[in-house]
Amino acid sequence: MSQTNRKILVTSALPYANGSIHLGHLLEHIQTDIWTRFQRMRGHQCYSVCADDAHGTPVMLKAQELGITPEEMVSRTRAEHHQDLMDFGIDYDNYYVTHSDENRELCELIYNRLDESGYIVKRTISQLFDPEKQMFLPDRFVKGTCPKCGAEDQNGDSCDVCSATYSPVEMKNPRSVVSGATPVLKDSEHFFFDLPQFGDMLQEWMKSGAVQAEMANKLQEWFEDGLQQWDISRDAPYFGFEIPGAPGKYFYVWVDAPVGYMASFKNLCTRENIDFDAFWNKDSDAELYHFIGKDITYFHSLFWPAMLEGAGFRKPTGVNVHGFVTVNGAKMSKSKGTFIKGRTFLDHLNPEYLRYYYASKLNDGVTDIDLNFEDFVLKVNADLVGKVVNIASRCASFITKRFDGKLSDNVLEPELIAEFQQASATIAGYFEKRQYNRAIRDIMALADKANQFIDANAPWVTIKDENKQQFTHDVCSLGINLFRILVTYLKPVLPTMAAGAEEFLNDNLNWDSASSLLTGHAINKFKPLMQRVDMEKVEQLIEASKEDLQATADKAIDPDSELAKDPIGETIDFNDFAKVDLRVALIANAEHVEGAEKLLRLELDLGSETRQVFAGIKSAYAPEDLIGKHTLMVANLAPRKMRFGLSEGMVLAAGPGGKDLWIMEPHAGAKPGMKVK
Repeated sequence: MSQTNRKILVTSALPYANGSIHLGHLLEHIQTDIWTRFQRMRGHQCYSVCADDAHGTPVMLKAQELGITPEEMVSRTRAEHHQDLMDFGIDYDNYYVTHSDENRELCELIYNRLDESGYIVKRTISQLFDPEKQMFLPDRFVKGTCPKCGAEDQNGDSCDVCSATYSPVEMKNPRSVVSGATPVLKDSEHFFFDLPQFGDMLQEWMKSGAVQAEMANKLQEWFEDGLQQWDISRDAPYFGFEIPGAPGKYFYVWVDAPVGYMASFKNLCTRENIDFDAFWNKDSDAELYHFIGKDITYFHSLFWPAMLEGAGFRKPTGVNVHGFVTVNGAKMSKSKGTFIKGRTFLDHLNPEYLRYYYASKLNDGVTDIDLNFEDFVLKVNADLVGKVVNIASRCASFITKRFDGKLSDNVLEPELIAEFQQASATIAGYFEKRQYNRAIRDIMALADKANQFIDANAPWVTIKDENKQQFTHDVCSLGINLFRILVTYLKPVLPTMAAGAEEFLNDNLNWDSASSLLTGHAINKFKPLMQRVDMEKVEQLIEASKEDLQATADKAIDPDSELAKDPIGETIDFNDFAKVDLRVALIANAEHVEGAEKLLRLELDLGSETRQVFAGIKSAYAPEDLIGKHTLMVANLAPRKMRFGLSEGMVLAAGPGGKDLWIMEPHAGAKPGMKVK
């Protein structure tokens, strides 16, 4: 293909398993996905993996709050995260979870190697301890008065008012976030990774270009203050992996989280028969890149490469750090509706709008990205709809209706074609360097020239002149070819739109497609590839985000809640759910069943047939109160022979039982026989 084949492994930072994916997370996943799609288009062997970060005190406590096990919560959250990412077109080769056998084995392997090499030390420390919950408190689970400026209600590790950092034991008036109790000091033996032994190696590694210059300069602060040994252990109770040979001691989540990259890839290797060692051995010639946010740079650029070095594995080729997302010039706000979940965005807008907008803003620096919604609407409508898609829509109908759906054998404007094709190397260089904004700028400049060419030759005018039919054919064919080159360049950013364009073009695009033209080639009927975004839709998105916040507050689960009493069952996939045929039914008749204490006999009208169903709702309903109501039934449940007769389905009801039962009733307008989807 375009250059010597490379072996590349790419990872994104792991979403934490106690909350939903939001637009801030998506910046990173989209940035990663664009880069990996570009590498695959170039013909390189490029794998990308990610996983849910499953361990730690927050996950443990959240699961307790929900009345479920941490494993159950992690399983649900991982499924939600993965679906959201896939719906945004994020194409990971493997999306795994850190609570896995592979991760446990690799953590133990790395720890044992570090311990054998003398990089693990043990000493007793004093920590804040919650006497009610009987647990040591992580920094963020302590609140109190800042020891520097006296600001109240500050976190246990830093002050939002004066930006001071400190230890939780230094705080004034500390309290446990978990129980509200006043913590006490308690001694415990902890395990430390001897990071200072790797100072020279880390300095050399950072100078190699593995970290952006601005972040390398920031990391120097750690060296100026003197590298410290890193506490890698936590005391029970803790959701995580127990340290080998140390009962009641667990790996700190930031030990096993980056190892999760290796574990996710190992899981993929086992499944796809890939050579794991070829990517992780110390002498590997593969490239390894991590895409992360600037808030976790220390873990990925100091602790992680030092752990890998000490355990005999290769270090990352590069740690690509990005900034945060602001919305309309300010930090994302739940009250303003600008703290937007990925799923809420998907419910209102095309995910490729966000992919394109982020790409138009992203570069290889660490500056924050502002999602300005007015600019968002203008850019999507002007660039994607008004420029790129407009080229195809202006030319395609003439080819289809007047020229038998085939492009011309002639090629007009070779200089213009050459300009489009010669841009390939420059645009590829921008994608390679993660300067997506510059790539988008150049692509849209080419789109302007394509539209100018079409405007100047006006095929909608020349098509009316019988003497200019061939010219019109040539103009529209060139327009389609220019569109094809532009879509090739945009394919890493807009994979769904590109797939639609490939169907229209009857072609499969890789990066080298830009160097060729389609002549005498049959195309398919053009279908709209991108709709204009309406500001009203954006406003609805913001309002829905406010509602999401209220809904979250409304359904905060306490131990006495219905969800806590009757937890959600195991996750099923869509195919399992699709097997259940739910239908609206009219209760045509209802009557007592002689000799039955709990049953009513219902006649359910499905429009074209009537079913007999015996339902255990006698304690909550009188038969006469049900007649004429609409309800929902499982229509494809195997008939059950009872001593009172044959029951041909099941009605749906909620509640614990007795008088506390409520049959499901659809809104007015639902008709018997309608399928529930």
